[in-house]
Amino acid sequence: MEKVITRRDLIKKTAILAVGGSILMNRPLESWAWGTDTQATKKSKIVLIRDQKLFAGGNQPDAAISSQMLDKAICELTGEKNAKSAWASIIKPSDVVGIKTNVWNKFPTPETVNEILKEKVLQAGVSEENVSVKDRGVLDDPVFQRATALINVRPMRTHAWSGVGSCIKNYIMFSPKPSSYHDDSCASLAALYDLPFVKGKTKLCILIMFNPLFHHRTAQDASEEYMWKYSGLIAGFDPVAVDSVGLRIIQGKRNAFFGEDRPLNPPAKHIELADTRYHLGNADPAKIDLVKLGWDEESFV
Repeated sequence: MEKVITRRDLIKKTAILAVGGSILMNRPLESWAWGTDTQATKKSKIVLIRDQKLFAGGNQPDAAISSQMLDKAICELTGEKNAKSAWASIIKPSDVVGIKTNVWNKFPTPETVNEILKEKVLQAGVSEENVSVKDRGVLDDPVFQRATALINVRPMRTHAWSGVGSCIKNYIMFSPKPSSYHDDSCASLAALYDLPFVKGKTKLCILIMFNPLFHHRTAQDASEEYMWKYSGLIAGFDPVAVDSVGLRIIQGKRNAFFGEDRPLNPPAKHIELADTRYHLGNADPAKIDLVKLGWDEESFV
């Protein structure tokens, strides 16, 4: 006999769903596992912060301003009121933390940023022996081998093989054979997030937009002619959404600089495929909640 759903049953069911939704929405952001079906239905919050005074002292980014930018971005991202609580919501004292940087000699992650991130992790209560900052050689690094948490940080630049080098590509050194990801304009880079060294460990992605490279001529080119002081950084928990925002900025600058639509060659197809093929995160701007802080002139997003 078919059960009749009464008005009381309906109200009870609605209340249960409401409570469940509340619990889900208040779940700590870092607990989401990128690439799951649940994540695919969730909008990605991304923070873009810029400070016009970042390079006021010359060609090197100001360390104090860089630190303030990171703290403000993390507070906005986590919803915490102060930097200490914000970092503590991402990194636990019991964590073993690998900070995956980028050391390409023509355009590395600024050492200032590496030092600031390490200090933030130590302030969160992680012991010195449980923190490592490295790019090449991560597979042989004792800390990365034991890592429970990864912070992905690198500068944004155009790239001769993948269109752009950004957060998704930054994990290529976790592969025993990085060249195996080079086919088809590095289309399969999102698969790196399923590697044992990586899966489920990424707590934060930071794309450095201090002075991004928006054009190149050769694979080894990083001409200052094609860099500009954007004085910003992008932070988020979703590497695909972080890269998607960075890509829009790079494309906007290219179009403005060349005075015409100037697509990347090769196209950065791996970012869209990270969403549509690998379900790693959100590349579609409609699924990205972008929060902009600070200086907004010619932000391109």
